[in-house]
Amino acid sequence: MFKGSKFKKTTLFVTTVALLTLVIAFGVQRRCAAQGGGNDYQSIELFTDVLAIVKKSYVEEVDTKKLVYGAINGMLSSLDPHSSFMPPETYKEMKIDTKGAFGGLGIEITVKEGILTVISPIEDTPAFKAGIKAGDQILKIDDKYTKDLTITDAVKRMRGVKGTKVTLTIMREGFDKTKEFVLERDIIQVKSVKYKVLDDGYGYVRISQFQEKTDDDLEKALQALQADKKVLKGLVLDLRNDPGGLLDQAVRVCEHFVPEGKLIVYTEGREKDSQMRFTSRKSHKQGEYPIVVLINSGSASASEIVAGCLQDHKRAVIMGTQSFGKGSVQTIIPLSDNSGLRLTTARYYTPSGRSIQAKGITPDIVAERIEIASTGEKREGMHIREKDLENHFESDKKDAQDEKTAKPAPYKTDEMIKSDSQVLRALDLLKGWEILKTMGKLPS
Repeated sequence: MFKGSKFKKTTLFVTTVALLTLVIAFGVQRRCAAQGGGNDYQSIELFTDVLAIVKKSYVEEVDTKKLVYGAINGMLSSLDPHSSFMPPETYKEMKIDTKGAFGGLGIEITVKEGILTVISPIEDTPAFKAGIKAGDQILKIDDKYTKDLTITDAVKRMRGVKGTKVTLTIMREGFDKTKEFVLERDIIQVKSVKYKVLDDGYGYVRISQFQEKTDDDLEKALQALQADKKVLKGLVLDLRNDPGGLLDQAVRVCEHFVPEGKLIVYTEGREKDSQMRFTSRKSHKQGEYPIVVLINSGSASASEIVAGCLQDHKRAVIMGTQSFGKGSVQTIIPLSDNSGLRLTTARYYTPSGRSIQAKGITPDIVAERIEIASTGEKREGMHIREKDLENHFESDKKDAQDEKTAKPAPYKTDEMIKSDSQVLRALDLLKGWEILKTMGKLPS
């Protein structure tokens, strides 16, 4: 790109060094004032020496921007798995991601103990349909081993033109050996919020990712569930395999359920701008119906903020398995050449002061997901009851409920939900709460 005149290359080199020196000098001034000195000047001098030697003596002519980008990548990857540098193309794609449409496989990834690891597959994407699961270790992308591969580079390799294929070599707990998954890339249209009625009076809302319109979509879903003056007896809020997203959207989701003025989440970092407190504002508050929040190991970041907030305020029962444990905040900083910096600037804490970093949210009720082979129709048919005996006599009183239905179905929801053991457990808990209320055992 910069193979033109020597003047251009020299100018770029001098400019780069000057900018870096100014940045470091500013940092040194601040640190010297606080600590009485430092060796940052020597470090930047070492960097410029190496850069000059590579420019002069490397076997082939090298692009200065490529060297600087590589140095920045190395610097950030030494900090934590979530800080990264985004070249202009990657930064542009990141901005598209938060709007809910991009091309690729639909996998949220991180680096865990040096291994590229799946946080969660995004619902209704090629990865989700192929059976990729939270916690899967990606050892190869096509023929490229992922060891020492940055998250940015890994994402770049997995994305591509719709219809093209990519092979992921996966290691999973329980696998005897690695397994190859061949996935076909697609345009990923992530629908942030889905909803449905489970049984009469019980709603289900699924948030797959926290995007720009998540709060608006949730508002519409809750209104639809309560249309025609329907009263919600309970809600299942499904945050399983939700990798997170925008912090402000997580806060707004909590505002639907948390009273005005209550703390939702707070962050702490080194700089003043990183020390923030988010409290619930006046908005369209929901009724005091009971809520069960479902989480699993694929629930991370923003979804953990919501679960932690509702748990601390005793506004919901958390059910499922331990969440991912991403308790850090990344700030997106645009740079002058249209590239961007994703930098970890703070840790976040739940209202009670809990840090979730590397710990996660512990559910109130641990419920592993199990496969349900059938709806129970056949099992019911194997039992003999009084009405099946020859010459049985009928009751002399007709029960009003019996007239409505001779054999009520245990669940009126669709087949997909009927095979989801965790949703069914959540629904049973909500029904049990309603029954206990009618018995006068619980406050209404």
